[in-house]
Amino acid sequence: MSDRRAPEALSAAARTAVKTAGPDRPLSLYIHVPFCATRCGYCDFNTYTAGELGSSSSPQSWLEGVRSELDAAAAALSAGRSVSTVFVGGGTPSLLGGDGLGDVLDAVRASFTLAPDAEITTESNPESTSPEFFETIARRGFTRVSLGMQSAAPHVLAVLERTHTPGRALDAAREAAAAGFAHLNLDLIYGTPGERDDDLRASLDAVLSVPVDHVSAYALIVEDGTAFARKVRRGEVPMPDDDVLAARYELIDERLGAAGMTWYEVSNWATAGADGLPAAESVCRHNEAYWRSDDWWGIGPGAHSHVGGVRWWNQKHPATYSASLADGELPIGGAEILTEEDRHTEAVMLRMRMRSGLPTSDLGAAERDRADAAVTDGLLIRSGDGYVLTDRGRLLADGVVRDILVD
Repeated sequence: MSDRRAPEALSAAARTAVKTAGPDRPLSLYIHVPFCATRCGYCDFNTYTAGELGSSSSPQSWLEGVRSELDAAAAALSAGRSVSTVFVGGGTPSLLGGDGLGDVLDAVRASFTLAPDAEITTESNPESTSPEFFETIARRGFTRVSLGMQSAAPHVLAVLERTHTPGRALDAAREAAAAGFAHLNLDLIYGTPGERDDDLRASLDAVLSVPVDHVSAYALIVEDGTAFARKVRRGEVPMPDDDVLAARYELIDERLGAAGMTWYEVSNWATAGADGLPAAESVCRHNEAYWRSDDWWGIGPGAHSHVGGVRWWNQKHPATYSASLADGELPIGGAEILTEEDRHTEAVMLRMRMRSGLPTSDLGAAERDRADAAVTDGLLIRSGDGYVLTDRGRLLADGVVRDILVD
């Protein structure tokens, strides 16, 4: 089991592991913006509306906390580590406005050195963007935008309790492209109760009508504690059907493939190069850092970090987060030092989801035997010195991983 540590501070062993993590290892920063205008019924992220926060926190106090945590992160890490990717997520980062996001990036630059080719992404809600917004964040240094679209069908958005109109996401993508963004992602959610095949086809057609080079598509998951979960429990809406989800996934993969995109992670597609493989400039390098178990520091309320085999997570409430930093303390809510078994399990779970596959050398002899059995069953293929999910295997990825890891 993982060695769980007290929330008030990282243990001496954990601090040493973080400090001595190789300076040549890639480093990513995730910055969590906890603010939302409204709460979507399916969302269980650490987000707060203005009414929920009252006067206990504000974007200004949050930014001061972010600056303090960035300084603390730079001091805790080994000297000379440059940042390869920055991802501002939430919540709704675009509520900060273009200059507000620019100030966040300036805070990063004040504490860290960005690599010359750093990928710098912000998530945005289409309703809180404009041509001026995109022009500003491009000028302030962002290189990539991820827009939440979810669906082109108004009745699907209504079930999800999304407030934007379907066409606004497409307009936002065009505005971002006009501002100079060559790398754009649109997020889709599929399997919402009431969604029809034709609704999903219309959503895919809409996505492909604008200049995006990346698409993320996620099956709707009913998370405990959400408004959507309460509706399911009361029988107001049905649970998403697994067979329907599988058919919808196949529809997405087929349609995106026909349009010149290809998968590089089970839920993510990027523009294909001449060789049919994902174009390196179109994949999200920040998310690849997660799947490879690289080092990243999560900044902001509730953000998670992983450096040198140590994982920790921040206090969730923005007021508590800011107060801890104002008192000169890291806002740690909990931590664990990963065992070798933990690291192995995570490597198999995450790398198996990637098109680059799982190296044979990452598996023990019994695990290789079970992976070979999955090859026989048509769930994996051998590719070079590794295993890669087949099309059918992608539909059953979690089960494939469980079967490989089981003792």
